[in-house]
Amino acid sequence: MNIVVGITGGIAAYKAVNVVRALVLAGHDVHVVATENALRFVGRPTLEALSRNLVHSDLYEGVAEVRHVAIGQAADLIVVAPATANTIAKLAGGFADDLLGNTILASTAPLVIAPAMHTEMWRNAATVANIALLRERGVTIVGPASGQLTGTDSGPGRMSEPDDIVAAALAAAGPRDLVGVRILITAGGTREPLDPVRFIGNRSSGRQGVALARAALARGADVTLVVANLEVAVPASLDVQHVGSALELAEAVAVASPDADVIIMAAAVADYRPESVADAKIKKETQGDVLDLRLVKNPDILRSLADSRRPGQRIIGFAAETEQDDAALLELGRAKIARKGSDYLVVNRVGWTEGFGTEGNSILVLNRAGDIVAEAAGSKQSVADSILDLLSEPA
Repeated sequence: MNIVVGITGGIAAYKAVNVVRALVLAGHDVHVVATENALRFVGRPTLEALSRNLVHSDLYEGVAEVRHVAIGQAADLIVVAPATANTIAKLAGGFADDLLGNTILASTAPLVIAPAMHTEMWRNAATVANIALLRERGVTIVGPASGQLTGTDSGPGRMSEPDDIVAAALAAAGPRDLVGVRILITAGGTREPLDPVRFIGNRSSGRQGVALARAALARGADVTLVVANLEVAVPASLDVQHVGSALELAEAVAVASPDADVIIMAAAVADYRPESVADAKIKKETQGDVLDLRLVKNPDILRSLADSRRPGQRIIGFAAETEQDDAALLELGRAKIARKGSDYLVVNRVGWTEGFGTEGNSILVLNRAGDIVAEAAGSKQSVADSILDLLSEPA
């Protein structure tokens, strides 16, 4: 999408940097329209480097190309973060005395604003009335949250976190093709304890699973997210359950899966766990030069879900492989979906520098017959949408 991010002159402008970054990483073409006051808080070079486009702020630049209306006309979505009390008042009154005001008035795109101001300003009768008026006009209001403000002040008025703003913005503009669909998603990497301080784990950050949850939420789905040892933030609006080990994940999924229309097993689950877990820290002084560990196989969660699926329920599994040869990678995927019995299998290559812990991903998706039904590469957010597109296909 062509997305305009309007940044206005409040201290929360520093958080808008991450809004811009997240939208770009999700594969969108982002154009920043900043007020002059906003540029006193965040530098133009920072915004241009992250957006990969020139930052616009002057109402009278690009007059020959009628830029003061062209930016708004081309937008698929406009996000204003932060939206100060002054900006909100101007939007409610239809003022167009700067480039951002002109851009918004000239656009028919969905408008999403993230208010940020001191508590007294947020609660002022004028602001309350302006927000009510904007809501009546269909503007999406994100937040504000309650928390630490500038100085020693604390209370309602803190700008929502960037991930929550991005999720709400994409929900306002994106397809709502999953409304009423109940989706269970797992994310992260399980950890199998050796003792109270050590574990056997993997390098999954949970970023792809969370991206799937965020994309499903934006498309209207009712999402339950079961996470194991995440390294990324989760949108506050999600129903989240935290687990640690593969056995805990299996138990949580067994409880949640019967009500799900779709199950997406994006978590990296350990194949084995220690046969016994020490009650106290294992000491090298007592173990000597060699520590022998006996591992036992964990339950096959994906296979169990496939075997117990109810009619109409769809299951998507993941296969992370280190195989570098494309043909061999495909054969590994075909063998795995034949063993697992899921409806689809998302195959991705992982290694020291790809897959786990990175912001991008490259996948191919197989159906039960082993045919490639989708391929995608890019940010994990854009890959998430490509995976969810499969749900528009007949079951």
